[in-house]
Amino acid sequence: MITARWAPYRLNFKFEARTSRQSMRVKDTWLIQLTDDATGRTAWGECALFAGLSADDFPDYEERLRRALAAPETPAPESSIRFGIETAMRRLRGTDGPDTPFARGSEGLPINGLIWMGNRELMRKRIDRKLAQGFKVLKLKIGGIDFADELELLRYVRQAYSPADLTLRLDANGSFSPADALERIKRLSDFGIHSIEQPVRAGQPDVMARLCEQSPIDIALDEELIGTPDADSARQLLDTIRPAYIILKPALCGGLSGADLWADTAESIGIGWWATSALESNIGLDAIARWVAARRHDLPQGLGTGQLYTNNIPSPLRLRGERLYTDPAGTWTYPELQWRQ
Repeated sequence: MITARWAPYRLNFKFEARTSRQSMRVKDTWLIQLTDDATGRTAWGECALFAGLSADDFPDYEERLRRALAAPETPAPESSIRFGIETAMRRLRGTDGPDTPFARGSEGLPINGLIWMGNRELMRKRIDRKLAQGFKVLKLKIGGIDFADELELLRYVRQAYSPADLTLRLDANGSFSPADALERIKRLSDFGIHSIEQPVRAGQPDVMARLCEQSPIDIALDEELIGTPDADSARQLLDTIRPAYIILKPALCGGLSGADLWADTAESIGIGWWATSALESNIGLDAIARWVAARRHDLPQGLGTGQLYTNNIPSPLRLRGERLYTDPAGTWTYPELQWRQ
């Protein structure tokens, strides 16, 4: 028998994190603990609800979590809850990729340097810092400041680094309108952009399909994947839109099992993918990194978010330059929590 308990945990950002939709100073999440009563083994997971974005943003979220934890071996319908339970169950059973070079600490995962929105000068400073740290792939969130300022930032980068020296990814978070999206993408293409995530808001498959066909920049789907998928709907969406890439956030797209479904479907029809954190604590970040490592996926991942918080959970994860490692000598230091059952 497995005993479960859970507790809310508030992560505090080191700075105000802005997206095209909202500004955030804190990120609320739920930590869970599963115990195998027969062996006494315990494992932690994270139910990483992303308020305002996740399809799981329900007022009765804790009651849903309580019901799911009463039967942890039954897949939960909510992506974030499924992600947390799968994380803990895989760790409890030793099926979370412990034998990969990443988990053994002998190989790091390549990641992109994430540039959060801010005013032009603040974003420029963040770009300079990431470049000084040795990143060869940067991902800039756009759509939150004046478009001319964003073009100027890209011009600033390209004056010093060619596309052969530095890969630039963009994330528009659905901020372009269908009317101006293609024209904006064409202007962005002057700067040798690798890809742009979700140029228009999700739920417009015909608009997105036309953009994918006409865009001079490869398009990646992100928010379009939110929810718990089934094999038929996943294939239909990708067959309709035909993006170059999909971005997998397990806490938003069906848990680790849902991310597997999306990745398998994309690979079967020649669509690329990489994984990105949905601002999890180190517990969720570690789970995604282990999942990526077990799939032997070599594209740079979006897993550089562990340093965003002042109170992240100390873990064996280590960021060295543009690679994320596991320190074999590192330990987890879990917080003292007021548990609920």
